[in-house]
Amino acid sequence: MKTSRILLFVSFIIVLTFSSFINVDDNQNNPPFVVVLDAGHGGKDPGKPSKYGFKEKDIALKIVLEIGKQLEKHPNIKVIYTRKKDVFIELKERARIANKANADLFVSIHCNAHHSQAYGTETYVLGVANTQRNLEVAKAENEVIYLEDNHEEAYKGFDPSSPESLITNALVVEEYTEQSILLASLIEKNFSTKINRKSRGVKQASLWVIHQTAMPSVLVETGFLTNKAESYYLNSKKGQQEISKSISTAILEFKKSLESNIIDYMFSDDKQEIIDQVDNNYHNIVFKVQIAASSKALETKPYNFKGLNNISRTKENNLYKYFYGETSNYNTIKKLEEEAKTAGFKTGYIVAFKDGEKISLTEALKTTAN
Repeated sequence: MKTSRILLFVSFIIVLTFSSFINVDDNQNNPPFVVVLDAGHGGKDPGKPSKYGFKEKDIALKIVLEIGKQLEKHPNIKVIYTRKKDVFIELKERARIANKANADLFVSIHCNAHHSQAYGTETYVLGVANTQRNLEVAKAENEVIYLEDNHEEAYKGFDPSSPESLITNALVVEEYTEQSILLASLIEKNFSTKINRKSRGVKQASLWVIHQTAMPSVLVETGFLTNKAESYYLNSKKGQQEISKSISTAILEFKKSLESNIIDYMFSDDKQEIIDQVDNNYHNIVFKVQIAASSKALETKPYNFKGLNNISRTKENNLYKYFYGETSNYNTIKKLEEEAKTAGFKTGYIVAFKDGEKISLTEALKTTAN
């Protein structure tokens, strides 16, 4: 009997020891998913102006703390904050915090502003600031550099007010662009489908705070403080909770896609289309592929155009001109041009229209995108 008890005790110890080894191995094989949450501005930098009495730095901080609270409910997620109170943090320090933590994700939260009553959400990833509006956002977010001590030396060669400087610096880091775009797309999708916000889409711009991070990184403009209704929404507890939930859910969805080792988790065949459409939509511009010209008015049916659908026709002088496709996205029209040539229209080419009037392609591409 005594021997049986001893054997049982020894067996129990062995099981406990073996279990502890398994737990140690599990922890080693499954390190925490580290998310760095960055509340924009702070301290002597209030952020975007609001005539309604709200401060961007306060709203950004409240949203960040709520996102962190939601994420920390989930096992194996570690949240690091660049700030948890109203203090001034330099841009380079925000990036340094994320890099030092070897973070899996960097999410920076901001509020937008505009001279009009514009409204809606935008999520930025690193890229060439190729539109006037994106240049404005990039310069506004980067100008905090001037509030920092010794900024001439710390940001040598980087001028926040120079489009050339923004573009040059945007070309440096591309490794995480695709993952960043997919996360940004998840965030914007949640804004529009889960809380019925107007999504202005995923944008690309050279923003210092995400330019210097060595991981997928996004900067979320949660709404416009210059829009009265949106300003009050952003400052409300309801608004902050809805925004935070949308962002934290997107982060969890993104994490799941990485763990499944399929970056297409939420997008499948739409992934490349999402990437292609970032910042290539041109305001008030319509692109078409001109495929033929004739003195005869042909019906715009597929059987007259080698099976192609979406054919349109205009009359110029005594000629009818036929076009394939219609889009404001330049990447999309390039694909349609290839489709037309594959179908047999080898001399097809892209033409552009602005407010219904034909303009040169060069002029069209010089206009600002949405």
